[in-house]
Amino acid sequence: MNKRQKGRAGEDLAATFLEQKGYQIIERNYRFDRGEIDLIAMDGKEMVFIEVKTRHTGAYGSPEESITPFKEAQLKKVAEGYLFQHQIEEQACRFDVVAITFENGKPQIRVLQNAIL
Repeated sequence: MNKRQKGRAGEDLAATFLEQKGYQIIERNYRFDRGEIDLIAMDGKEMVFIEVKTRHTGAYGSPEESITPFKEAQLKKVAEGYLFQHQIEEQACRFDVVAITFENGKPQIRVLQNAIL
């Protein structure tokens, strides 16, 4: 499985997990300019921009540790593009990170709400 396939599999796991938690997925792999947001969802009345990070080993730290200040700024820019493109105003929004790790081949999924401020 290549990096892109692993990323897609992680996003599929995250989407299913979030839907079970009551999120309504409204967009996947939204691209704007040179950036991308993995998932966009509604959680109640709040729009959520979601970055999915998957790690199959702990060799490079936890999934959320890979989100750099540059990546945070890029996610914010893409989210602004989404809101502008869809003419959405006065919408409560937040940024979540879904961190997926594997223990004995089984995914462990954590949702970090408001992970990016």
